[in-house]
Amino acid sequence: MNALMDFLYLPLFTIAEVPTTLAEGLAFITGALCVWLVARQHIANWGIGIANCLLFILIFTDSGLYADAGLQLVFIALGVYGWWNWVKGGGPAADALPVSRTGRIEWFGLIGAGLIGLAGIAILLTAATDSTVPFWDALTTVLSLLATYGQCRKRVESWYLWIAADIVYVPLYAYKGLYLTSILYIGFMALCVIGLLNWKKDLAAQAQPAEATA
Repeated sequence: MNALMDFLYLPLFTIAEVPTTLAEGLAFITGALCVWLVARQHIANWGIGIANCLLFILIFTDSGLYADAGLQLVFIALGVYGWWNWVKGGGPAADALPVSRTGRIEWFGLIGAGLIGLAGIAILLTAATDSTVPFWDALTTVLSLLATYGQCRKRVESWYLWIAADIVYVPLYAYKGLYLTSILYIGFMALCVIGLLNWKKDLAAQAQPAEATA
């Protein structure tokens, strides 16, 4: 185990006098591939995403981003659920789960859960850890969880939540010296826009047959 950790923390190159490790480089590759696959609704995104989470557990724990590290465990659980839901969630009459919109009641539930989660996580980080960015760590955690829930359900609005989270992630990771990860999240924002457009196009295509038969 120690040999594996030493291998993952081998320095690849240095940005602004901060070494970038092999673990961060692998997280960059798997993260970008995962979002690219999600944008294309490819089922393989879930397996790649779980591998990405395992790498980020190491990276975030080492950087003192404890909420983000713990978040990866939730992502892994949601990844298993999302994987199953994309295959089986469309029902027996569908080949796969279709893209859909978030309902009004669902939005109320998500906003309420998000506000409670934000307050709870921020208080926990402040009281129980040495985090220097408890609010921002909590905010990105909550936004990411809400976005992942939407992704599991193929809600098109999940992309807006990911974009909002990425806007915070980019400066947060740069502040923590994770420059390669910060650059990765700039790429994530671009991929999120592509995913949003693709899912909107798919949603519009679903509506056309319904309109034709109306």
